[in-house]
Amino acid sequence: MSKSPSNIAHSHQFTVSLVAAPARKPLSCLELCLVTVPHGICGLYERKLKELNPAIRNITYDIADLYNFIDGLADMSALVYDHSIHAYLPYDRQWIKQRTFHHLKKLAH
Repeated sequence: MSKSPSNIAHSHQFTVSLVAAPARKPLSCLELCLVTVPHGICGLYERKLKELNPAIRNITYDIADLYNFIDGLADMSALVYDHSIHAYLPYDRQWIKQRTFHHLKKLAH
């Protein structure tokens, strides 16, 4: 029996996201990084904002800005380890956006 995405998000699963940044170089030089979902996605975006705006000390953004960043990446998917089947299950960027939104919503309360 496979878990639904919402059940996985609330369990203590280890989530890894494989992120391919927008290609500014040939395809063989895509930037790949491993981050946790959703906290690492926010951190990745915040680092990019600081890189683009080094003189601004406190940078703020809203969920639409973060979604635009996620959508601007060439590829983004999450691999979530499911202990019941001893395998990683793939999830798309829409799932990542949902998990990130719920994470930020919990931080706001």
